[in-house]
Amino acid sequence: MRKIVMLVCICIAVLLGGCTLVQQPDKKIETSQIPVESGKEMNVHFINVGQGDSILVQSPSGRNLLVDGGTKDAGKDVVAYLRTKGIEKLDYVVATHPDADHIGGLISVLNSISIKNFVDSGKVHTSQTYEKMLQLILDKNIPFIVPSIGDTIPLDDDLDITVLHVGDESNDNNEASIVLKISYGEVSFLLMGDADINVEKRLLKEANVKATVLKAGHHGSDTSSSEDFIQQVNPKITILSYGKDNSYGHPHAEVKSRLEHISSQMYGTAEVGNIVVSTDGVDYNVITSGSVEPTEIADSVSGISISSKDLRGELVGITNSGDTAVSLKDWKLVSVVGNQTFKFPNISLQPGKTIYVSSGPEAKEGSGYLKWTTGQMWRNDGDAATLLNNEGEIVSEFE
Repeated sequence: MRKIVMLVCICIAVLLGGCTLVQQPDKKIETSQIPVESGKEMNVHFINVGQGDSILVQSPSGRNLLVDGGTKDAGKDVVAYLRTKGIEKLDYVVATHPDADHIGGLISVLNSISIKNFVDSGKVHTSQTYEKMLQLILDKNIPFIVPSIGDTIPLDDDLDITVLHVGDESNDNNEASIVLKISYGEVSFLLMGDADINVEKRLLKEANVKATVLKAGHHGSDTSSSEDFIQQVNPKITILSYGKDNSYGHPHAEVKSRLEHISSQMYGTAEVGNIVVSTDGVDYNVITSGSVEPTEIADSVSGISISSKDLRGELVGITNSGDTAVSLKDWKLVSVVGNQTFKFPNISLQPGKTIYVSSGPEAKEGSGYLKWTTGQMWRNDGDAATLLNNEGEIVSEFE
């Protein structure tokens, strides 16, 4: 009887809100590569909620989408994190599936943050948490959407956000997970929820799964992230969202081994805290709130060097010509003549990428640029630059 009541609730909610997603034709799903306007940045935050998932997407035009909210206990932390980013309104919230470690925290979000649209897998669950979530959505008259495969979420004209999978009729909560692919120019994110190997097999047949950044399914469990799937996605970056010393043994060694085999850079929320991937649609940077795991840092940093220096433009380029990402946390760039020092934040420089340290009245900040100060740091008549690692050792010099 309870299941019937909840089904009625969902139907009423859908009628109240209506479906605002855009239906795609019935064919193999291909996400488009939308041309981007230079300088517009998107930030994807993988919030550390312990053994659970919560992902904030801040679009280039300043709109916000939240995917899952972690456990009930993590809800207050998710709300606090959103408010540190100045967010009082979410354009879309997506509940990938009704497991408590994904929707529990959404109760706090619903009670604290204005929500314009709520997207749900439609998988009915008998838990009090799921029932309370539905009731809050109804009470607040929030448009409730159960998407179909191929639908897109119109968050931002510069983004393509496509539903690659949803399984409201599945007998298993994990198999019901909404899978999203977000594409911004040349950079893409594949958010797998807790989708398992059976879902991965279907996606390999029906969708373009190749992505720059993968949020691994089911917290790095070996019920997901099969070898064939990892090979096809071929992510440069993999995010593993899990709790420290969790009883499930996540992430499993087999999954990490598969990712290491394709040289995917792994970041775990339990180890490094909140993880932010920032991109302008061409380049991307990874910033964490903790130290990068030792296995993620190259034994040698010979690939890091000062590649360019514009004294009048107050712009110094740092390039990673190696094949492994390197953490620049606590590294220093020194203006030798002026004896001025810039200390790098907790940021990783990806292989083949350049990041610019900018200063002066027109100092730049954002994807690909780190703002030092609006003051003049370099002498125009000549000034050498020195790059030091976090041990104070000279890594590169530029006369």
